[in-house]
Amino acid sequence: MSPLVSIIVPTFNRLKFLRPTIESVFKQTCQDWELLLADDGSDAATRAYLQSIEAPPRVRVLWLAHSGKPAVARNMALREARGEYIAFLDSDDLWVPDKLQVQIESLRRHPACQWSHTRFVLVDESHEPIPWMRGGGWPVPAGWILEEVLESRTVISVPSVIVRRSLLEQVGGFDEELVMCEDFDLWLRLAALSEVDALEQPLTLVLRHAEHSGNELVAFRDCQRVIEKMQRAGQTPHIERILRAERAQLAARVARTHASRGNRMLASRALISSIRYSWRYRRWWSGALQTLGRILVPPIALNLMRTVRSRRHLQHSRQA
Repeated sequence: MSPLVSIIVPTFNRLKFLRPTIESVFKQTCQDWELLLADDGSDAATRAYLQSIEAPPRVRVLWLAHSGKPAVARNMALREARGEYIAFLDSDDLWVPDKLQVQIESLRRHPACQWSHTRFVLVDESHEPIPWMRGGGWPVPAGWILEEVLESRTVISVPSVIVRRSLLEQVGGFDEELVMCEDFDLWLRLAALSEVDALEQPLTLVLRHAEHSGNELVAFRDCQRVIEKMQRAGQTPHIERILRAERAQLAARVARTHASRGNRMLASRALISSIRYSWRYRRWWSGALQTLGRILVPPIALNLMRTVRSRRHLQHSRQA
């Protein structure tokens, strides 16, 4: 018989985080699940641990050559999934024990919703909330939330999401061309087709630690690709206006990031290439002026300004 939920966990090394993640799955009050671990070419220690917990058909490990793309690993697991629902969990995050049960019961009470997300808490390696999360974090909207996701008025954490497998098959899973922002791309496509159920309970703990991989420039570029893909697909005039504004803002961020890294030529090219579709937007101009300041001011002057700011911040901290 098919399980109620297929849990998909992509993993690559970081064994000290992976063990508690898997333990949080086994502690779920809902036990009608299968666990699909998509290993992206991990080291020997991680492979040995995965082999030790593998117990087909309930716990299966899918061995992949390393790609560095979570989308590839998740899609491999999606092709093997048998559950009515798909639940995503990253290899360094945790679920509270009743996460699956509470979320699926809520989805069944809201048949118009084919996917669901919950409030989540950012925690440190001791699983203590980081200070600014004590205020509650981002809003958790329900219903039709395409605009909220597109404008980043909400942030949806991957491990908080459960989706009907039929809806994922309809939208086509994750975009494997993306190195980052593949989750943002999927949320947009889900939000365009279905209302979302939302739970205010913080049922997911998202770990912040020093071993996170990622690149700000790659993230901005991949977000640009997501926006441009939506534009090519054709949208209503209202959504198209939002897309143009978001694309302009991302272009400014790409240019500013190049400039902050000292890549003046790339920063200049990024600004020039984006003028034609960005000049109408105030947020682009704000980023463009910051970028020009970094491009035009000599590096020695920038270093001096950073030193002065750092000293002032230190003095202020001591006085406080």
